[in-house]
Amino acid sequence: MRKIPLYEKGGIINEFGGNFCTVRLRIPAGLISVDQMEGVVKIARKYNTDVHLTTRQTMELVHVSPDSLESLAADLEANGTPIGAEKSEIVNITACPGTERCRFAMIDSISLARTLDEKFFGKEMPVKFRVAVSSCPNSCVSERLNEIGITGVVRPYRVPGTCTGCGTCVQYCREGAIAIKNGMIKLNDDLCVHCGMCIQSCPFHIIKADPAAYHITIGGKRGRHPRVGYHVVTVKTPETVVNVVEKVVKWVYRKAWSDSLLPDQLGILDFESFKKELISGLDEDEIVTGY
Repeated sequence: MRKIPLYEKGGIINEFGGNFCTVRLRIPAGLISVDQMEGVVKIARKYNTDVHLTTRQTMELVHVSPDSLESLAADLEANGTPIGAEKSEIVNITACPGTERCRFAMIDSISLARTLDEKFFGKEMPVKFRVAVSSCPNSCVSERLNEIGITGVVRPYRVPGTCTGCGTCVQYCREGAIAIKNGMIKLNDDLCVHCGMCIQSCPFHIIKADPAAYHITIGGKRGRHPRVGYHVVTVKTPETVVNVVEKVVKWVYRKAWSDSLLPDQLGILDFESFKKELISGLDEDEIVTGY
């Protein structure tokens, strides 16, 4: 097997004019330590480069001389921030702050992103392949505009006979999915996006929730013609999420072709048949319906 030259790897991006390149770093979920941050600064000074913060929660060293790529790559590897990916491969996996820091969070997005990174980052694909994890439907990382998006969701329910009809949840619901009728709350399932804000807002803790679940979409797209991904399945555990992502990655690797974004190929690739095959291969106890 031919060893891929460093300058051909996805994290090395030729700049306009061809005299310099940009080097993208691998920083899963955008989290690095203070020591790693200091290391990036020292490396940037050593090679006389500026640092660009990207939309995919990573960094790029800009105006790098091609002659210094080998030594730069070694320094980045030693710093724990190795060269990343940008071409037809699985690129830096993004995530919101998650349950560790965000009061709206439903799932541990950071841990899941890191698990996905360890298993899939840099895998060669026929198309550029982006994965993003959001811990709630607020979608702070626009996960549904990625080839694979994972969103944390919860399904609210009211404890019968205990609602005071105060209307607090009505005021907090951004979707207009809750109304007060005859002194009791009425939830419109067609409008509910399962964000859990009504649960958190209830001053009497009357609105409860089923355990958080993972809503998975495929085929989102950013750029000049953005497109929201198609819902495939909602599952109970992060382990099942990893299983689903692996099945999708294998399907795309086998079926898709280059020079066309994945969302533009789904119809020709018979996505609906694959969706049925994927769901049928999962344990029924892991699938959550009604979302």
